[in-house]
Amino acid sequence: MPQQEKNRQFAVDVVRRLKEAGFTALWAGGCVRDFLLGRQPKDYDVASDARPDDVRKLFGHRRTLAVGASFGVIIVRAPRGVEDVEVATFRTEGPYLDGRRPEHVAFTSPEEDAQRRDFTINGLFYDPIDKKVFDFVDGERDLGEGIVRAIGDPHDRMTEDKLRMLRAVRFSATLEFELDAVTADAVRNMAAEMLVVSAERIAQELRRMLVDRHRMRAMQLTTDVGLLHVILPEVASSNEETDSPQWMRTLHMLDRLEEPSFELAMATLLHAVCVEGHATDLAAATKVVHAICRRLKLSNQEADDICWLFAHQRRLSDAPNLSTAALKRLMAKRSIADLIALYRVDTLARGADLTAVVFCEEYLRSTPREEIDPPPLLTGDILIAHGFQPGPQFKTILDTVRDSQLNGEITTADEALRLAQTLTRTET
Repeated sequence: MPQQEKNRQFAVDVVRRLKEAGFTALWAGGCVRDFLLGRQPKDYDVASDARPDDVRKLFGHRRTLAVGASFGVIIVRAPRGVEDVEVATFRTEGPYLDGRRPEHVAFTSPEEDAQRRDFTINGLFYDPIDKKVFDFVDGERDLGEGIVRAIGDPHDRMTEDKLRMLRAVRFSATLEFELDAVTADAVRNMAAEMLVVSAERIAQELRRMLVDRHRMRAMQLTTDVGLLHVILPEVASSNEETDSPQWMRTLHMLDRLEEPSFELAMATLLHAVCVEGHATDLAAATKVVHAICRRLKLSNQEADDICWLFAHQRRLSDAPNLSTAALKRLMAKRSIADLIALYRVDTLARGADLTAVVFCEEYLRSTPREEIDPPPLLTGDILIAHGFQPGPQFKTILDTVRDSQLNGEITTADEALRLAQTLTRTET
């Protein structure tokens, strides 16, 4: 049975067991939206009138996790290889004083539960046993018309959780829907309040938008509703006019990426930082990019990869003229495929010659990895074992020997050691 079908079947089984125990149980939220759109849900959530203790008693404490019991949320653990299912008790919520979480919840009916959700297309319920949709917010209408609309007063929905402003953009872009005008106006009026949301949550929304094939439209919408100036002011300030040539070039670069990693897409977006103003000082622009990564609290690996891609975005222009050693050192970098992809879309956006891009792609495709990055013939430990005194000259010796190896001038450990001895005598 395919993985997705196993996930769906387990979500059906959870509903069935709850219903057989006398409870109301329905799929809820995004999984219903995706199911009704004919898309494969990534995961399944269940809403029920069963209280957290009821859920744990029914499925057993060993098969449940009380990750949010105070908010009525229990995780039902699935068999190995199958996605867990979140079961939440129908609830209403108190005020969101921190712009993220309600101060308290009260268990209630599905009708009232639907009213607390963010957008109408996410406020639907579905009974997979009886195959019946429960719609208390006109979500089916908006699904059919392709509209992302806040439930009730958009200002109230965004006030409850400011991240919903970015989510409105993401859903509109990734689903190819229109953002309801009243909802969009609420986002514009409240955009500055986005900064109360944690950097990690903002970054997670950016990840989802930038790896999606609709990333260009997502960034256009983010700009249109005034959120780009808030979450990435460095990019916005480099492109004061949203239809400026440099901003449009960045958007088209994003659009040309094919299934990019987040790091590649983010480096492409931040390309706008150096298009104007920093074009002659890439080092200064790279420091700005590093500061952005730190502010968004990206992982060290993500930040390192993004900054490396950004700093080396034009490095490949002279690739056909590099020495064999220099070319291999560059091609051996972990993110080289992303760098080539970045350079390709940049070159296309500038209408420049693709010769260097094709050269790099062909070299990487036709050259075995072990030839590009063979095990070194000489290491610091080997030098010490042969009586070399550690010091600043070690790096020079090792780099020179490595270049000779990559250039094919030496091929054995003995040749590497003799070259090191020659270099030492030359220095003395």
